[in-house]
Amino acid sequence: MDRFDTISAFIAVVDHKGFAPAARALGISAPMATRLVAALEDRLGVRLLQRTTRSVGLTDAGARFLERARRIVADLEEAERLTENEHSAPIGRLSMSAPLMFGRMRVGPLISRYMNEHPQLCVELSLSDRFVDLVEEGVDLALRIGHLSDSALVARKLGAARRVVVGSPAYLEAKGGAPAAPTDLGRYRLISCSSLTPVARWRFWSRSQAFDVEAQPAYVTNSAEAAICHAERNGGLTIAIGYQVVDLVRAGMLRVVLADYEPEPLPIQFVYPSARLLSAKVRSLIDLAAQECDWNFVDF
Repeated sequence: MDRFDTISAFIAVVDHKGFAPAARALGISAPMATRLVAALEDRLGVRLLQRTTRSVGLTDAGARFLERARRIVADLEEAERLTENEHSAPIGRLSMSAPLMFGRMRVGPLISRYMNEHPQLCVELSLSDRFVDLVEEGVDLALRIGHLSDSALVARKLGAARRVVVGSPAYLEAKGGAPAAPTDLGRYRLISCSSLTPVARWRFWSRSQAFDVEAQPAYVTNSAEAAICHAERNGGLTIAIGYQVVDLVRAGMLRVVLADYEPEPLPIQFVYPSARLLSAKVRSLIDLAAQECDWNFVDF
């Protein structure tokens, strides 16, 4: 018997709580549904369902297999859809999340270009600095800055960004120059962005070893834009991610200090659930970003 048919029958019996209703949903006879599930159990060598005269329930092995079975069926159905639409333009709804500031500065313009190329698409872009659960919240694609801790996600790297300490040239001149080492920060006014770094301790690196320096910030905010704006106006030193300040540094409005104490650059990457096949709409958006976006914020 066809493996896909046996798995589909098993799922239908569970979902419809019986062989007869499952058979009606599948358009087959009840005896055929029974034979399909029995064939699946024989092939696996375990009992998946507990059958009584009045009910059908999952065994422990059946409960474990059910999740895998649903994934198998979903992947196969998606593979068929992708094959059928391989030469079609992306259509439907695309849900995406991105960090607030990077999303506004970089992802928003990318989405505009993408939708102009594919006007039949409906895109939902959510900007937030919180890490969303892609599977739980039904998100197709996310832009993440940093190393992945979730092994259930697939990543496509599009660039990298330094974590830097910056201050205005005028402020640094008024203080007699830039700090030579993190231990010099006590002489400077500090601006902490609480969404990026702990308020009371700033972390630095030396020869790949991390160490913390006590910080007593004069200004604390949860907004990276507010912290950078205050630094630009001679308010002190702040920590930022490269993409947030690259234009200001190149324009001479901010200056990077303590570059020898920076960590390795953070990867900028698209991520999506590994249990999902990459749909045409997601693949085409990633390809567009790879072709048109310069998201390397390391050399500046």
